[in-house]
Amino acid sequence: MVNFESYSGLYKLVSTQWIDSSLDEVWDYFSNPRNLQSMTPDDLNFEILSNPSSVMREGDVIVYKIQILPFVKVKWVTEIKSVSTLNSFVDEQRTGPYKMWHHRHSFESKDGGTLITDEVHFMLPLGFLSRPFYPIFIKPKLNKIFNFRVLKIADVFKK
Repeated sequence: MVNFESYSGLYKLVSTQWIDSSLDEVWDYFSNPRNLQSMTPDDLNFEILSNPSSVMREGDVIVYKIQILPFVKVKWVTEIKSVSTLNSFVDEQRTGPYKMWHHRHSFESKDGGTLITDEVHFMLPLGFLSRPFYPIFIKPKLNKIFNFRVLKIADVFKK
């Protein structure tokens, strides 16, 4: 389930999903930056340009390229700001399509499985000039991306 809120130019997206897998298994998958490509819809033509390690570490910088519009690709640089093993990690955009992007990934053992929560705070690139595009382009695109992730993660961890 994906929920959106906005506060005077600051937007918030929250996605939650329960998986019937152990916290260790889920953490191992999510804490490997190389798995991000498999969790991204094909139409974004997501490509990792840097060579991230297989274990996420605070301070890691990861460079991607994504297609935001037909024939329009942008470079997206994120930094891993914090890692709390088996609990959460935060990535922040350094350069990319948003003015600001702060994404907390949280994991909790719950009911014999794992609850995954993505909480993203972001600001649109051109401030109030971008606002008309939010309901017709940006919000639907983010909704599609995070709903794709929910389906993909369910498939990865199906038993």
